[in-house]
Amino acid sequence: MSRNKQKTKVKTAKGRKISSTRWLQRQLNDPYIDLAEKNGYRGRAAFKLKEIDEKLNFLKSGMTIIDLGAAPGGWCQIATAKGCKVIAIDLLEIDEMPDVEFFQMDFMDEQAPDILKEALGKQSKDGLADIVLSDMAPNTMGHKQTDHLRIMAVVEAAYYFAIEVLKPDGIFVAKVFQGGAQGELLKEMKKNFKTIKHIKPPASRKESSEQYVVATGFKGGC
Repeated sequence: MSRNKQKTKVKTAKGRKISSTRWLQRQLNDPYIDLAEKNGYRGRAAFKLKEIDEKLNFLKSGMTIIDLGAAPGGWCQIATAKGCKVIAIDLLEIDEMPDVEFFQMDFMDEQAPDILKEALGKQSKDGLADIVLSDMAPNTMGHKQTDHLRIMAVVEAAYYFAIEVLKPDGIFVAKVFQGGAQGELLKEMKKNFKTIKHIKPPASRKESSEQYVVATGFKGGC
């Protein structure tokens, strides 16, 4: 991908915070945003899943996938383009798309997992998923320790849901921060999956601490 495009500088307007100016400058100088528009993707995040799949080649036609934190729908686009069917959830609305059943609600709502399981029972012959994807991240407060705890709580919720609904040899992919899956969660993953990898796809901004944990070869809860 060419990065020779001249960078756009953004002046700090009166009343605009410096952080907002930096965000705007990143947006204007981000080649993935232009590329997403050219490819018809709903956001630059689509490239993160695309690049992870290019590295590991796990999206296969006929798979049933659950996408947690799906808005605006970029990951759904990548999965359905590979011939997968997707059950998606997000607090934010996404526009309809073929082969995607979407629920607008917070995954952390206590009713959400059962709603997804019910949809999965109708979608999949055995009522199980091939892959659980999670690009969820809670709103941060700016307090490092508190933010980390909130992030890990979301990752853990996604993980424990995944081991309830995955087929044997299934796959779990989740966004993590600050060194990836850690401590007890990593130990649990190693018990239930054959291989655990941490991947930072090129589409993840260099200055961001985000990366993705990819757990493959689900052992069926043994």
